[in-house]
Amino acid sequence: MRASRLVQLLLLLQARGKMTAGMLARELEVSERTVHRDVDALSAAGVPIYAERGPHGGIQLVDGYRTRLTGLTAEEAEALFLSGLPGPAAELGLGTVVAAARLKVLAALPAELRARASRLVERFHLDASGWFHDADRVPHLAPLADAVWEGRRVEVRYRRDGGEVERTIDPLGIVLKAGVWYLVAGVDGSIRTYRVARISAVRVTDQPAARPSDFELSAHWAASTEAYERETPRITVTLRIAPDATGLLSDLVGTRAVGAAEVIETDDPDGWHHVRLAVDWPDEAPGRLLAAGDRIEVLDPPAVRERMRELAESALRRYARAPAPHR
Repeated sequence: MRASRLVQLLLLLQARGKMTAGMLARELEVSERTVHRDVDALSAAGVPIYAERGPHGGIQLVDGYRTRLTGLTAEEAEALFLSGLPGPAAELGLGTVVAAARLKVLAALPAELRARASRLVERFHLDASGWFHDADRVPHLAPLADAVWEGRRVEVRYRRDGGEVERTIDPLGIVLKAGVWYLVAGVDGSIRTYRVARISAVRVTDQPAARPSDFELSAHWAASTEAYERETPRITVTLRIAPDATGLLSDLVGTRAVGAAEVIETDDPDGWHHVRLAVDWPDEAPGRLLAAGDRIEVLDPPAVRERMRELAESALRRYARAPAPHR
C-alpha cells in the first residue's frame, strides 16, 4: 500500500508541480505527517525531491526531473496489463482513457517487459460477465461514474416493484459484480445499493455529495454482501443424487451449497449418493430441483417433495394433451 502511495505522490508532483503538504495529504487521504515521512523516504531512495518552508513554500521535484516506469518488475507489468477489463471500462466511459494509459505505460517499459506485456494481452482475456445472460443496458452508468468521481449529488428515477420512484442520492461508489453494475449511495441517512440498469433517469446537480469520512467502498461492499448472503432465506433438503449428477446439482443450487453439503452414509440400492444441503429461497427450491429430472430425488422435507410432485403432475397433464393449434 505504501509503495503505491509513494508512486502516486511522485506522479502528483510531476503533473502539478509544487504542492503543499496539506494539498498532498488531501489527495492521498493521509495525514500531513505521513506526507513528510513519504517525502523523506523518496529522498532517501534518490528521488530529487525537496520541501521549502514559508508562506510560499511546498514540496516539489527538481526542475526537469521526470520519472519513467522502469522500476516495474516483470510480474508487476504483467499484472497491470492483465487487470484491464475493456468492456467495463467502455461502459464507464473510460475505454479510450484506459487504452491510452496502457499505451503510455507500454511505451515507458524496457524492451523485455514491453514484449512480455504485449504477449500477455495476446494470450489472456478477462470476461467479467456470467454465462447465458445478456448484459444489462446501462445508459446512465457514465454520468453516474462522473458524479461519483466529482462528488456530486444526483437526482435519479429508479424502477422497482410497484413502479418508479424519484430519489436524491449521494453517490459513494460503483461496483461490478458478476457482470452486473451496482451504485452504492447515501440516501436519507443510510447507505443503499441500486442496480444501475434499473435507473431510468439521471440528473447530476451542482451540490456536493455528502460522503461519510470513514466510508470505504470495498469494506462496505464485503460487509453488505456477507449480510445479504447470511440473511437470505434457506431451506435444508435431503436428496438422493445420481453419481454423475453432481455438476447438474451445482448448476441448479450453486457450487457453494454443494460444496458445503453433508454426505449421508447409506447403502442405496442404485448406488446413488445421499446428501443434505441448504438451498436458497425456499419457494423457488422445488422448481429448481425439478429441473434435474430423474437424476435427483428429494427425500425430505415432505412439503418440498409434495410440491415437486404437484409440479411434475401439472407438466405431465399439459404434455398429455395435444398442443393448441398455431394461428
